Amino acid sequence: MPEATLAPGLYLVATPIGNLGDVTLRALAVLRGVDRIFCEDTRVTARLLARYNITTPLDLYHDHNAERARPTILAALRRGERVALVSDAGTPLVCDPGYKLVRAAIAEDLPVTAIPGPSAALTALILSGLPPDVFLVAGFLPPRRAARRRALERWSALEATLVFFEGTSRLAGCLSDMAALLDNRPAAVARELTKLHEEIQRGRLADLATYYRDAGPPRGEAVVVVGPPEPTAPDHAVVDSRLRAALANLGMRDAAATVAAATGLPRSELYRRALAIRSEKG
Repeated sequence: MPEATLAPGLYLVATPIGNLGDVTLRALAVLRGVDRIFCEDTRVTARLLARYNITTPLDLYHDHNAERARPTILAALRRGERVALVSDAGTPLVCDPGYKLVRAAIAEDLPVTAIPGPSAALTALILSGLPPDVFLVAGFLPPRRAARRRALERWSALEATLVFFEGTSRLAGCLSDMAALLDNRPAAVARELTKLHEEIQRGRLADLATYYRDAGPPRGEAVVVVGPPEPTAPDHAVVDSRLRAALANLGMRDAAATVAAATGLPRSELYRRALAIRSEKG
């Protein structure tokens, strides 16, 4: 994107997670072309700008100064300035400040656009080997155990792969709670993503909890990916009871269809079971 064509507005720019060379060409063009860049930590973003000889003025926007900084940014957008918001690493607004700023800009019909790039959540999901078709990024769990377990209970029945961020000092305890609340599903722990010492550990939640308890907390922050609920074997006595009740009033095909709708079991399997039940009566 040539800098001269950069339109006024708020640009949400994804920055590298680890290797500074992972930044996109479009992101660099935007960072050069905007009037100001707002970031969580000027020390972090300054290293990226220095690497590519970008001299755009740098200001802070983080959880502690957002209420003060937001009116300044909105005023600049109203004047037709071009403003970039970046996170320390990855995609802005994914467990990073900025949501209220974007909401405020949208409410005033000010232009907002996203410059896609690295995302720790998506990178971990892809590397986990777990189903990626339906997933939920649940962010950071509460640090205290009781609150964390309540949060996990809320997600326990969701038919989706779950993605969490976690500080490594709490990793073993978090995985142990997940094993207890989420039925010891397959999972993966990813850390140092896109860096030299990238690490992916895969296994059952209980096994991963034991691994990190014995090995001790690793460095950095982790992304924990947990597979969706695993199918449980049907209780055949309960299924047969449902079929017998249905067969009292319906033919075999309709009885099988009724129980299939209620249980999610294959209609053909239930029809064969209905035949066996009728044979027993004969």
